Formats: sequence, C-alpha cells, structure tokens
Amino acid sequence: MKKGLIHIYCGDGKGKTTAALGLAIRAAGRGFRVFIIQFLKDQKTGELVSLAKIPEIKIMRGENFQAAFSWQMTEEQKQQCRLHHDKMLKQGIAAARNGEVDLLILDEAIAAYNLKLVDSKLLLEFLNTKPEALEVVLTGRDPAPE
Repeated sequence: MKKGLIHIYCGDGKGKTTAALGLAIRAAGRGFRVFIIQFLKDQKTGELVSLAKIPEIKIMRGENFQAAFSWQMTEEQKQQCRLHHDKMLKQGIAAARNGEVDLLILDEAIAAYNLKLVDSKLLLEFLNTKPEALEVVLTGRDPAPE
C-alpha cells in the first residue's frame, strides 16, 4: 500500500499555491482524484479556468465576507468565515475518509489556522489520522510547530 505524505509549502514569497497546483495537474494527469480547498481566497484567477477543465480536479473556494483581508473583517465576518472554512474542511475530510480523493490540497490552510479562521483541533486531528495512502498539501506562511 502506498503511503501518502503531508507536504507543507511555506515561505514569504510567491509560489506556494503555484507549486501545489502544479502537483495537482501532475496527479490528475496520472488519473489521481484531486480536491483543492482554497481558504481565504475568493478572487477569480486564471489558473482556475484551466483547472476547471480537468475532470479529475475538484475545487472549493472561500466566500467574500465584505473585506479584502482578514484584519479588515468585523468579528461577525470572521465568525462567518470560520464557519464557512470549517464546512469546507469537513467536506474535504469526508471525501478523504470516503476514499473519493487521492490528493487533498488545503491552500492557505496555514494562514487560516494561524488567524483562527478554521477549527485547529479538527485540522490537526485529521492530519494525525488521515487515510494512509492520502497525499495532503498545506500552503501558507509561518506554519505552527504542530
């Protein structure tokens, strides 16, 4: 049985999401099922148009909470954002546990974790108990030691 890894793509510059999307395309090209969840992102981007044409790739994205950045959100908007992020994470976990996905990309999960905009206990518990063959990618700046 293949052992899936947990990848962390981090750093101060650009390229983290690009690297994760490159892995998604490579995996889809080999017939693997890819699920990309983008936290803290709702802008339309060019790569999404291309990825939408690949049947092996499913994408779920954040919603606009009337603020460009998390520090501009009201407490109510942060709560709405966290609820939405938790819902997306739960859907990703369910797909992984049901064997519906081979590669799960949690784009900007590290930022959402650091900003307390996703259930940290749920995320850590999942990473510690993920299906053995599942490959997981987390992107973002300043990953916590855990």
